[in-house]
Amino acid sequence: MHWTTDQSAPSVVQVVVTRTRSPIRSNVGLKAVMAVTGIILVLFLILHMIGNLKVFTGETSFDHYAHWLRDIGKPLLPGVWFLWIQRGVLTVAVVAHIAAATALARRSRAARPVRYAHRPKVQGSYAARTMRWGGVIILLFVIYHLLDLTTGHLNPVGDPTRPYANVVADFAPERWYVTLFYTLAVVALGFHLRHGAFSAFRSLGQQTPKGERRARTAALVFAVALCAGFLVVPFAVLTGLVS
Repeated sequence: MHWTTDQSAPSVVQVVVTRTRSPIRSNVGLKAVMAVTGIILVLFLILHMIGNLKVFTGETSFDHYAHWLRDIGKPLLPGVWFLWIQRGVLTVAVVAHIAAATALARRSRAARPVRYAHRPKVQGSYAARTMRWGGVIILLFVIYHLLDLTTGHLNPVGDPTRPYANVVADFAPERWYVTLFYTLAVVALGFHLRHGAFSAFRSLGQQTPKGERRARTAALVFAVALCAGFLVVPFAVLTGLVS
């Protein structure tokens, strides 16, 4: 804030208020928020995928692993506090990620208030054009997934002491629609990850033609590997490989 005097009327004092935007609300700050929250969510997905693959080690081993997750932090943390802390962090990360993406999208549209009369062919990737509906599918699936395998309300078994049985019952052949929904959500997640990973690689300096090709390849390999890791479990149950 600073003061100025109107030269044409010396008795009048004008107050000019200069408002500065918080660094975190700038475009650079919002992109940083997206990057940090994206890394948190990707790390969780990798660990979650690895944990899911333990279903191939058998019922006893998988149930032991699931119960171990509830005991992390003991005796420093009572009960299942670690899981609730993890859920809290992930919730904050998801909300911040969506909020930052929404703010950046709105600013991008505001910067070009007049749309092109003849819009050229979209040059971005298919993943970039499907981020919105992909995000909606992922959000709906996360809600269903929590009600299914976390709270057990939508699971045929719904017994927290029998996580292996819950997974097998969830993707049984007669519940093919669950596997279909799971597949759709994972594929949408794959497109989202491919676009996000490619953007991250570009931000790290891969902006030459050769660097962009490498970034696209690395992003695609990462997304496919993660999707395959998640999809192998439901299809193993559906085909009877895991029962």
